[in-house]
Amino acid sequence: MDHEDERLIPTHGGYRKLKSFQVAQLAYDVTVRFCDRYVDRFSRTRDQMIQAARSGVQNIAEGSQASGTSKKTELKLTSVARSSLEELRVDYEDFLRHRGLECWDRRDPRGAALIARRPRCAEEVAGWVRETRNRPCGHNGLSGPSGPSNESTKSTEPTKSTPSSAEIAANGALALVRVACSLLSRQIDSLAREFQSQGGFSERLYRVRRAARNPD
Repeated sequence: MDHEDERLIPTHGGYRKLKSFQVAQLAYDVTVRFCDRYVDRFSRTRDQMIQAARSGVQNIAEGSQASGTSKKTELKLTSVARSSLEELRVDYEDFLRHRGLECWDRRDPRGAALIARRPRCAEEVAGWVRETRNRPCGHNGLSGPSGPSNESTKSTEPTKSTPSSAEIAANGALALVRVACSLLSRQIDSLAREFQSQGGFSERLYRVRRAARNPD
């Protein structure tokens, strides 16, 4: 941007258009629904999971709104959002581990199928949970030749062909949280480069004032 055309308070606060915000908000909605169904309402873990998910969303929004006068604050709050979602990711992994449920690999086709759908709300994620729960499949989540081909195989591997709804829901939420964390990591890198090259509000104030004093 030409410094002569630089605005003291640039356009800011467009967080609703950020993909990181959209996915984090979906992860929050899914977490509230998940905790209502699978986590004891008197458990401290329930409050921690919901708060961590909410913190991710709120800090993205607050950082975006603060960016007009403080890129440093935006960078800090976006980093806090990333940390909150990392905490949420560990909570989901702990949920699975403590109950002896499988934590799917990030390349698992079942989780990839959810992300490929680009769900827009928690109900769409719940629909994916129901479909995955009812679909005959092998360990890799795919029906057809790669899955078990006869009833005897199915009967000897019930945990592989029929994962519980809790396992599917937790892994689906994990897939969304991983995407949000990845998006935020890239966003933080971009903000850091921008801050390094352009500075913050003080530097912008100096440039704008200098341009106003020397218009030619």
